[in-house]
Amino acid sequence: MKKILVTALSLSMTLLLAPVSATAVTTIKAVGTWGNLTNYTKHEGPFWNERIAEASDGQIIGDIKPQTELGLKGFEIMRLVKNGVFDFAFGLPGYVAADNPIFEGVDLSSLTQDIDTQREVSDAFFPALEQAFEETYNAKLMQLYPFPSQTLWCNAEISGIGDLKDKKVRVYTTSLGDFVEGVGGVSVTVPFAEVIPALEKGVVDCAITGTMSAYKAKWYQVATHAYTLRVGWGIAFGAINLDKWNKMPADQQALLQSEIDALTDRMWAETALEDEVAISCITGQACDIGEKGSMVLVEPSAEDLVARDRVANEVVIPRWAARCGADCAATWNGSVGKILGVQAKAE
Repeated sequence: MKKILVTALSLSMTLLLAPVSATAVTTIKAVGTWGNLTNYTKHEGPFWNERIAEASDGQIIGDIKPQTELGLKGFEIMRLVKNGVFDFAFGLPGYVAADNPIFEGVDLSSLTQDIDTQREVSDAFFPALEQAFEETYNAKLMQLYPFPSQTLWCNAEISGIGDLKDKKVRVYTTSLGDFVEGVGGVSVTVPFAEVIPALEKGVVDCAITGTMSAYKAKWYQVATHAYTLRVGWGIAFGAINLDKWNKMPADQQALLQSEIDALTDRMWAETALEDEVAISCITGQACDIGEKGSMVLVEPSAEDLVARDRVANEVVIPRWAARCGADCAATWNGSVGKILGVQAKAE
């Protein structure tokens, strides 16, 4: 009996003195956007490769590569997240809109003209997109953030919106295509990496992308005119596979969401500064970040802005509403539409 008590006491002491098992480490395999652009080099890459491990004391380990390094074009990324090839992805809603047109609704071409309004729009439409990501991709939407404002870069003389008539213009979303067609141009889909040869060979006369994106990609080496008519924001998302998310302990979930919220704020703040810097550099003015371009700066006139708004209301919104349907349009009207003072009708 004494031997049994000693053994039991020894076992109890062993259990008391044994270290409490640590929470299992979560490893997240992620894919980013373009490896040479600011959002990846300053934010997406460092967040997953460095920041999250430091913030979690090694409990969350990230591993990210940009879509450009992985040979991806962006359209397939969320399908790969759904299938578990990646746990997390950064991408553009416009690139995945073929699977659900509601994704376009956060950044319809030409509707928002300043970054503060665009953030209001993004926050307002977040719940609708959150539901759509879950239903379409079995994914949890964690953030929305912008690229610099989307404008036009032309290898042809442009003095205003009327000169876009009959021009072949590179677009990367259906909504941008609606705008181009609304002003009488011809929309052409060209991958970002192929824009320079497309401009050189005359496959396109103009191309749409963000201000800093155009500068970093050196479009100024082939394009001649920078037409700063704002036709979008290149809103992007960050989303995680829902099965992966649900397997994470609650404390890891809370930490990851908190860190991504802070990351989102940093990305909005930095993007707000990039337009002025990029346009200055690309048109040969002051430039502290690299070589100067020599593009001709063409700023939109008051008449151009009126024409842009007309196209947005008469072409862009109605076409999107028709693609998305009545229920989708109603959701947009109750959120984004209230902010912008416009209503979409699915006819």
